[in-house]
Amino acid sequence: METKRQQKISKLIQRDLSEIFQKEFRPATPGTMVTVTKVHVTPDLSYARVHLSVFGIADKQALVAEVNGQARAIRGLLGTRVRHQLRVIPELQFFEDDSLDYIENIDKLLND
Repeated sequence: METKRQQKISKLIQRDLSEIFQKEFRPATPGTMVTVTKVHVTPDLSYARVHLSVFGIADKQALVAEVNGQARAIRGLLGTRVRHQLRVIPELQFFEDDSLDYIENIDKLLND
């Protein structure tokens, strides 16, 4: 169960990371749409697990791995945005959110 503080920080990070992926990382991922679906922050607020939904590319795992490789730069961009609201910027870990693919698969199975 997340505390109110964790929930507030999760929403703040989700909003700012969404803007970062829309504005700063659009040239790095041409023709794809990256959406931040969920953010979970640890109780000590030092790590954030970020779930990304990726559209418009066949190899989603490779894109998530590339984003994980640039996690330090993304954390720096996030730090400039939230520096007045957070004392410590959490380490970011990116994961693929495959819930939409799962829903699409279930829908396809039900229609057949």
